[in-house]
Amino acid sequence: MTEKEKCEKGLLYDANYDPELIDERITCKDLCLEYNQIKNSDLPKRKELIKKIIKKTKENLCIEPNFWCDYGYNIEVGENFYANHNLVILDCATVKFGDNVFIGPNCSFYTAGHPLDVKQRNAGLEYARPITVGDNVWFGGNVVVLPGVSIGNNSVIGAGSVVTKDIPDNVVAVGNPCKVVKAIDEN
Repeated sequence: MTEKEKCEKGLLYDANYDPELIDERITCKDLCLEYNQIKNSDLPKRKELIKKIIKKTKENLCIEPNFWCDYGYNIEVGENFYANHNLVILDCATVKFGDNVFIGPNCSFYTAGHPLDVKQRNAGLEYARPITVGDNVWFGGNVVVLPGVSIGNNSVIGAGSVVTKDIPDNVVAVGNPCKVVKAIDEN
């Protein structure tokens, strides 16, 4: 089984020394660097390149530079996706965003995690767990979402939060660790 196949199955895998994964990350990061250097006024070129990096998108999306990801092919974004400056997505596993997702500046989504066992960690092993974000979700600035987390529809994640566990639909959640502070009433 290849390291990429191990990753896809949620097993420990070698991301640091595997030539296939290194090659894919280099290719993606070169595209991210190119994207980050496009003039803001050149919207058609920005849209064309972001769709080359992120293979699964709808039509209406905007990611402000700087943007970095590991592979790109594991990211899916819905319609009306907006991310402010300095978005980082470590997409070793799938990161899926629904429609009408708005992300404040300096937010990060990490699917990669590392073993607690020091020998495994020092050997360069890691694991990857998917992140899922529902529709109509808003992230304040400086939010970090950790591996394996799902965030429900219509929820708001407050600025500076570190999301370590699933967040349900229709709530405001804040803090480190991020916790639900109130339900969102439709009225």
